[in-house]
Parts: sequence; structure tokens; C-alpha cells
Amino acid sequence: MNTIICPSCGHSFSLDDAGYADILKQVRNSEFESELHQRLADAERVKEAELKAVAAEAAADAQAKSVELEKTVAELKAKLDKVDVEKKLAVTEALAKVEKERDDLKRDLAVTAAEQQAKQAELKVDHEAEVKILKAEVELYKDMKAKLSTKMVGETLEQHCEHEFNSIRATAFPHAYFEKDNDSKSGSKGDYIFKDKSPDGVEYISIMFEMKNENDATATKKTNEAFLAELDKDRREKNCEYAVLVSLLEADSDLYNQGIVDVSHKFPKMFVVRPQFFIPIISLLRNGASSALEYKAELERIREQNIDITHFEESLDAFKSAFDKNYELAARRYKEAIDGIDKTIVQMTKIKESLEGSERNLRLANDKAQDVTVKKLTKNNPTMAAKFSELDG
Repeated sequence: MNTIICPSCGHSFSLDDAGYADILKQVRNSEFESELHQRLADAERVKEAELKAVAAEAAADAQAKSVELEKTVAELKAKLDKVDVEKKLAVTEALAKVEKERDDLKRDLAVTAAEQQAKQAELKVDHEAEVKILKAEVELYKDMKAKLSTKMVGETLEQHCEHEFNSIRATAFPHAYFEKDNDSKSGSKGDYIFKDKSPDGVEYISIMFEMKNENDATATKKTNEAFLAELDKDRREKNCEYAVLVSLLEADSDLYNQGIVDVSHKFPKMFVVRPQFFIPIISLLRNGASSALEYKAELERIREQNIDITHFEESLDAFKSAFDKNYELAARRYKEAIDGIDKTIVQMTKIKESLEGSERNLRLANDKAQDVTVKKLTKNNPTMAAKFSELDG
């Protein structure tokens, strides 16, 4: 027998072993069920806390990646905008430079053309003035013809021409060379060679002279034409540009008595003159060559300008070629940047989809946790099912 004392009233009573065991069973079952419910409640709270923490962490991670994605997209867009601005600026600057060079060149060519026209007009006026002076001199020399012919008596034609030249050498021909031709290596020679130079030392004219006096000839009278071939040979051998026969032959010829006769149709750049036209023919040829020298210099400047234009066009073509290459390179890099952005967007989209999938999985996990019951926990678990069966019994 077992004695039991009531904690409320203090009375004692006796129980046999069976009754005592039944009371112990009731007490133990009640404590076990209370403890099981407590543990289930604690597990539920822990589960909810963990689910909330996981959800908060996932949301924070998604938010951070979203901000990072937006920042990356903004940076890439800024880079693209910068590349586009730089490209437009480079094109604008290049075109402005080319247009400025083109305008400067047009302006220079216009100024050069104006100067050329003014120079031509000035040379034309000077030439007309010289023609008038020479015409007056021709008339004067015609009047002096008889006197000069008389003057030749007692002196050679060569001495006369040399005296005439030396009398005006210092004033009219300060840079000229006029000396006898003493070089007979080729078997023949002329009488005098005239050369003149520009102030800067550039030779621009040379004349081979042959003097023929009636008194120098033999008893058989010769014509002027008989000496032209030999004079042309001497001119070419001595590298002279012009040839002039100063002649008193054929004194009665109306052709040669005109003063200056151009015989270039027989021999290039050759003239036959009377002695009184010795200085005028030098002046005519010298002035013409001097003007030609100015034209040559002007043509050389124009040719150099044309070369400059050619170089400018070559530089422009080179610039266009280099610009096309740079533009293609920039376009290729621009496309690569766009492709990179597209790839980044695709990657970010995949990350977003992964995050959304994680959120769905978390939501499903939460739904499943909410659906947990004691019955579902003990399903297919014999041990827990036996425990609960004992509780139910």
C-alpha cells in the first residue's frame, strides 16, 4: 500500500500499487504533452525568425545588386555620351581646320591672281613705252646712217661696236659681260660674246656676235646669208641663246637697210643688223629676256603654289584616310561597348531572375513551414507516432 497526502487539505489516504501507478501515468503524460507543445512553439518561433532573417538578407542583397546594376548602367551610359561628344567635337574641329586652310588658300590665290594682273598691266605699259622710245631711236639712227657709214672709214667694225658698248656699259649694262671670243678649240669662233646677269647673279641672256665689214671682205662680194650657218654653229658651240650678225654687207639692200632683220626662219634666234642698231638689238633682247625672267620667276612661284595645293590635297587625303581609320576604330569600340552593355544587361537580368527565383523559393518554404502540423511531422515516423499514440492513450 502506498500513503498519499493531499497537498490542499492535508488528509492522507492509502492507494494500492495499481492506483498509484495510474496517478503517476496521468502526471507523466500531462508533463510530456506540456513540454512537447512548448518545444513545438519554440521551434515555430525559431523557424519564423530564421525565415524573416533569410527574407531580409535576400531583399537587402537584391536591393544592393539592383543599385549596383543601376550604377553600372549609368556609368556605361555616361561613357557612351562622352565618346559621342568627343567624336562630334573631333569631327567639328577637323572640318573647321580644313575649311580654314581652304579659305586661306583661296584668299592667297585671289591675291596672287590680282598681283599677277597688276604686274602684267605694268609690264605692258613699260613695254609700250619702250617700243615708243625704240621707234624714236630707229628714226634717229636712220638719220645718222650716212654719218655712221662715213665714220667707219679708218676704223674696223669691231672697234666701233666695242667703243659703242663701252661708252654706255657702266650705266646701261652694269652687270654685263662683253668680250671677244678667243676660244677656237672647235675650229671656229665668233667675234664677241655678250652675257648679262640679274642683280642676284642669275644669267638670263647670252648673244654671239659676228661683225662683217665690206672692207673686210675679199674682192668677191659676199652676202650676209653666207655667214649665217657658221654663226649659228658658233652660237651652239658656245651655248649662247641668240646670234647677231652686225653687217655692212649688201649696202644697197632695202631689206637689211631697215635696220634689224629677223632671220629665225632660217636659223633659230638669229638677227642681222646694221651697226647703228648694235646697241638697240642688245637692249631689245636684254629687256625681253629680263621681262621673261620676271615671268619665269612668277611662273615658278605659281608652280610652287600649285605644288603647295597638291601637298594640301595630299595632306587632306591623308587626313581623311586617318580620320576614316580612327572613326572605324571608334565605331568598333563603340559597338564593343554597346555589346558589353548588352551582355551586362543580360547578366543582370539573369541575376534578377535568380533573385526572383530565390524569393519564390523562400515564399514557398515559408508557406510549407506555415503548413507544418504534429500529424504531418509524425507521418512516416514510427517513433514519434508511438509517442503520440501513448499520449492519446
